[in-house]
Amino acid sequence: MIDDQDIFGANILVVDDIETNVLLLEQILSETGYQHITSTMDPYTVVELHRANNYDLILLDLQMPGMDGFKIMEDLKINLLNDYLSILVITSQIEHKWLSLAAGANGFIGKPFDIVEIDTRIRNLLSENSCLKPH
Repeated sequence: MIDDQDIFGANILVVDDIETNVLLLEQILSETGYQHITSTMDPYTVVELHRANNYDLILLDLQMPGMDGFKIMEDLKINLLNDYLSILVITSQIEHKWLSLAAGANGFIGKPFDIVEIDTRIRNLLSENSCLKPH
C-alpha cells in the first residue's frame, strides 16, 4: 500500500526551458511536501539524468528549443531502466495533450499552473500506477 510518505518521497524531475516555470514548479512541489525534486532546463540531459537517478516521475514541458518533449519521450522509451516510467506533460496547447498521451505520457498539466491540479495528478500517478521505486 502506498501512503503519503511514499508519495512525498518520490524522486521527481522537472524539465522546462523557462526558468520561471522551473522555479514555480519546484516551489509548488516543495511547499506541497515533495522532498526529492531535481530540475533541468536542458532537454538534452534528461535521459542521462534519468539513467543516473531512476526518477519515479518526470514533469516534462513539450515545447523546448532544440529538442522537444516528444523526442525526449521517444529517447526515454529506448533507454528505459525498467518497464515503467511515469511522465506528466506540461503544455498550454490542447492539441498537444492528446498527442502526448499517444506518445507515452501518462497525463498532462495545463499552463498556467493550478496547484491543486498539479498535486492531484501527481498523487494519482504515483499511487494508482504503483510506479514508486525503493530509494
